[in-house]
Amino acid sequence: MKINHLFLAGTLFLATASFAQKDELKALKKLYAKDALKTEEYTEYKNLVQKLEGLATEESDKVYLKFYKAMVPMMEMSTWDKNMSPVVMQAQMTKLFSPNLIEALGVAMRETLDYEAKSGKKVYTDDINETIQTFKGQLLNVAISLGNAKQYAESSKILYSIYLMEPKEMENLYFAANYAVEGKDYDSALKYYEILKSKNYTGEGTKYFAKNKLTGQVESFTDKGIRNKFVELGQYSDPTEEKVPSKRGEIVKNIALIYLQQGKTDAAKSAIADAKKELPGDTNLLLSEAEIYLKLNDVPNYQKTIKEVLEKNPNDHILIYNLGVTSGNNNQFDEAEKYYRRVIEIKPDYVDAYVNLADMMLKPDQKIVDEMNKLGYTEKDQKRFEFLKGERQKLFNKVLPILESAYKLQPNNEGVINGLLTVYKFLERNDKVKELKAQLGK
Repeated sequence: MKINHLFLAGTLFLATASFAQKDELKALKKLYAKDALKTEEYTEYKNLVQKLEGLATEESDKVYLKFYKAMVPMMEMSTWDKNMSPVVMQAQMTKLFSPNLIEALGVAMRETLDYEAKSGKKVYTDDINETIQTFKGQLLNVAISLGNAKQYAESSKILYSIYLMEPKEMENLYFAANYAVEGKDYDSALKYYEILKSKNYTGEGTKYFAKNKLTGQVESFTDKGIRNKFVELGQYSDPTEEKVPSKRGEIVKNIALIYLQQGKTDAAKSAIADAKKELPGDTNLLLSEAEIYLKLNDVPNYQKTIKEVLEKNPNDHILIYNLGVTSGNNNQFDEAEKYYRRVIEIKPDYVDAYVNLADMMLKPDQKIVDEMNKLGYTEKDQKRFEFLKGERQKLFNKVLPILESAYKLQPNNEGVINGLLTVYKFLERNDKVKELKAQLGK
């Protein structure tokens, strides 16, 4: 009997708590509905949120309590002086809204919008959309400021929050992912890139530009019609357009590279393989795949993949140069020399190709020197010594015009000058040695 009384008492307690909870939620709703709060009302609002945390049990109560909590900074803003200048307002907002608070705001807004869309009852949908339009630009300015200050992880959080508020504007998520990488927040970056991939975001399109007659600066427009209207009004001039290439390859590449960073090699390869099924023959994806093989030190597959790209772009001197570098690193010196000569043929002013070509051609010198050092003083050894000395002479004479060509292109390049010094010294071109040393200030 006593147990039943206790059970009944417990049930009454829960019912009373539930009614109290509903009353407090009504009080929050009433305070939230006000255009501006007095200081004491703002304090009451915060207290109600704290009191209800952990008590909400029904889905609707949980969603709205989370929303009210996330809106605390907005409620504080409503207590500010309405005559505050825009500059001071922006500074105050930057101080008030930490990246974590903005992220919480974005999540709460999105969950509330999704819940109301599911339930079919629009309580705050219109209000949230209006708030987003009002503050989106200011939040974006905060993100840009943080990015310019190299606070990349923080900027990324805010850009992700803006994306949550307006998922159709996926460019914000793309930049959030890029900033997350810059901020070494690889888990978030991977999450954002995966969303972009799943939603088939490419970023492909057209950007529209025109010169602002007042500032003289060229500005971009997302809409051609709006740009043309400003030109017709005489506020802008010199309209131009620019095609924006697909970012799909870059996104997939970054997913793969993050997996590599996390030591998930199989996931990285799978990411590229999946994308290649969707976009067969895509050059950007082939380059991404090659970059993965390079990071894995899988030189044969790297070279194979790069050669596939070169079949489509046979005169891409950067790719050919990279093949030279990997061939050299893999002790394939003849192959490397061939690639560097091809680069010089395509782009005669590419100094790095000359320097690396000279280095490849001098690789046999160390082997010759090692053999010379092992020779004795017999007649046979001395003949071999003189022969090897002549081979070195031929080698350095062969390299000399390559370094001199590089010097003509970049006479102040210390790497080129030091290389030439080595060759001139061996060839006993003392006049040239003196000239170059004077240039270096030695």
